[in-house]
Amino acid sequence: MPLAVGTKAPDFTLKTKTADGLADIKLSDNFGKKKTVLLFFPLAYTGVCTQEMCDQTSGLGEYEKLGATVYAISVDSPFAQEAWAKANKIGVTLLSDLNKEVTKAYDVLFPMLAGVGDTAARAAFVIGTDGVIKYAEQTPTPKDLPNFDAIKAALA
Repeated sequence: MPLAVGTKAPDFTLKTKTADGLADIKLSDNFGKKKTVLLFFPLAYTGVCTQEMCDQTSGLGEYEKLGATVYAISVDSPFAQEAWAKANKIGVTLLSDLNKEVTKAYDVLFPMLAGVGDTAARAAFVIGTDGVIKYAEQTPTPKDLPNFDAIKAALA
């Protein structure tokens, strides 16, 4: 079960790949400024994950209008994430949780996905400007997508 609504969101610093190299993204940098949507997904280069991130890329403007930044987190390396994003025109900021610390902190670790190994489950969190979780969802299976209407309602 993911962390509950009303819980203080665990802070983290994760790597993302930019045109200039690797950069750090710290969750608490948004506190007091913007709401944050965290989308955990199992693995780059998989069908459902690719569709989810492409769909969310096309809707980034909606999140901006709601005062939110969107981060997508997987256990892939930032280099694999960058190649996947370029190949699929994904514009969501992708964060690498290669050591699975953030995935574990949010209690959304999915054990032995397809017999390959532990990944992030498919999950979504809305974090308010106060750093408190306002919405939390882990889907029943990695093939199921989060309720994006509920996510947007939590941001409104």
